[in-house]
Amino acid sequence: MEMQKKVASQNGNVIIKILIIILLLACFAIGGYLGWKFYQDKQTKPVNGNETIASNDIEQQEPEKTIEIFKGDERPIACMIDNHSDAWPQFSINKAYLVYEIIVEGGETRLMALFKGSDAQQVGPMRSSRHYFLDYALENDAIYAHIGWSPQAESDIKKLGVNNVNGLYYDTNKSWKEGDVFWRIYGNYKAPHNSICSLSEVKNAAEKLGYRTTSTDNGVLNYVTDEITLEDHEDVANATNVIIPFSTLQTVNFKYDQETGNYIRYARNKLQNDATTSESIKVKNIIITKAENYTLSDADNKGRQGLKNIGTKDGYYITNGKAIPITCTKDSRSSKTIYKDSTGKEIDVNDGNTFIEICPINSNLTIE
Repeated sequence: MEMQKKVASQNGNVIIKILIIILLLACFAIGGYLGWKFYQDKQTKPVNGNETIASNDIEQQEPEKTIEIFKGDERPIACMIDNHSDAWPQFSINKAYLVYEIIVEGGETRLMALFKGSDAQQVGPMRSSRHYFLDYALENDAIYAHIGWSPQAESDIKKLGVNNVNGLYYDTNKSWKEGDVFWRIYGNYKAPHNSICSLSEVKNAAEKLGYRTTSTDNGVLNYVTDEITLEDHEDVANATNVIIPFSTLQTVNFKYDQETGNYIRYARNKLQNDATTSESIKVKNIIITKAENYTLSDADNKGRQGLKNIGTKDGYYITNGKAIPITCTKDSRSSKTIYKDSTGKEIDVNDGNTFIEICPINSNLTIE
């Protein structure tokens, strides 16, 4: 009997020890779990105040793509650029996100280059305003910089309330010195093809004139981050060589460089370069609009032009070596031009600089 009690006591002790061991193991397991959970919680970050995403997942996510060519809230500046051969090479054209080219008197063309958030300190050579360029400054919500104006442009700037910085009031007619808004360069450039401006000083002048220098405007073109090839359009055609005859004097040629995905600009059979870098002028997108121009009958009798750009016009969108036909609709002088493909859908445009070529309606275009 005594032996039985002793055995029972030993068995009880064993059971107690086993229970203690099990309890200790359970405590270790619970502690390990709580420690792991605490570590995981430390590795998460709040999103929108409620949801959480593991930091490892955040590191693995690809950064969101954003448009680079048109960003920020700085108001665009539209600069009238001389395109006479004596004004070549021009300054800072490659820094413009958008350039309009339209015919003027004498068969010449003139450029209007738009800059947004640019630090270009030499832009030009600058030239005088023509009234139909104002339509495109307005539709881009831009501050308009020029040196001089035609009588029609002078009248319309006042009538339409265009925020403009006129170099006639700032030009020193001398070489650059610090703080100059407009000045002259010499050497290979001769007047009137030698006026230059600084974007930062144009902005300062605009502020002093009381103009708004920020803008929430989304721009005229619908830029997208995914590369557009135009291959999905039924009416797509090859466009590795684009020739636009504005007149017997001025013909523009864009040649596609497959290696860079850009077009190289030529005018009058001459390669066009940017004077600030000596690099060739490169273009990602080309938009062609065919619109009727006509000679004004005014007292000056200088052959200045008018442009019938209101309404729907035919044109092309060209990028990545391909072209599609489009329509270009502008309802008023200040309204945005809407560019649509043959199905009636507004076109998407590659994230890159664009030349909009508004050429004579009877221009014998070559797109091949």
